[in-house]
Amino acid sequence: MKKLGLLLLPILAITLMGGSAFAQNVGDDSVYFVTYYSNANTSGAPDGTLRIINDGDQATEASEGVENGTLWADIYVFDDSQEMIACCSCQITSDGLLSESVNKELANNSISFTGRAEVQRGVIKVISDRYSGDQETPTPLTGLRGWMTHIQATTNGEPAVKSGPDTSKGPWFVTETALADSNLGPIEASNLGYLCSYGYTIGSGYGYCGCTPEDYDF
Repeated sequence: MKKLGLLLLPILAITLMGGSAFAQNVGDDSVYFVTYYSNANTSGAPDGTLRIINDGDQATEASEGVENGTLWADIYVFDDSQEMIACCSCQITSDGLLSESVNKELANNSISFTGRAEVQRGVIKVISDRYSGDQETPTPLTGLRGWMTHIQATTNGEPAVKSGPDTSKGPWFVTETALADSNLGPIEASNLGYLCSYGYTIGSGYGYCGCTPEDYDF
């Protein structure tokens, strides 16, 4: 009996390992993610960062050096008045990392549709997209995952000048959370694409939030 038990142990271990491998195929199929940014473009505050990875699930067999499984992150940036200020579509290769600065790329008034210098807080939405530059007509496909650093103020300061940014909120804490998985209905997808396209039209070349090279992080 003891010998039989010893023989069964390796078999049981192999079975458990095989079961765990199959268990890994239960990840969610999210294609739409949301988060917020705060205290952007604020004197003395650190910059926030949006980070998105391609988990490699769309990769296929390919010869050495041939990239495949590439996805695009369609990024839509809103201020706290539900107004879209910028949008863009950034390439992320399989197992790649994209890092976007809030102050320099996502909520930068010099590139936004509105040009409002006081944009400090708002919402960021991301669609995992199968096609390049498809932010105006997104075609969702699973494979992207993201995180966001949030700049938290320890005090509620008042702006030194009413029309200027808050300058007395520090010191600051930086927290990081995963982007929230969300439901992408056809109306929401259509609205995001329409607002982005309309923004480009009235923005006369402004509103593209820009994409950092994959090998550059903040």
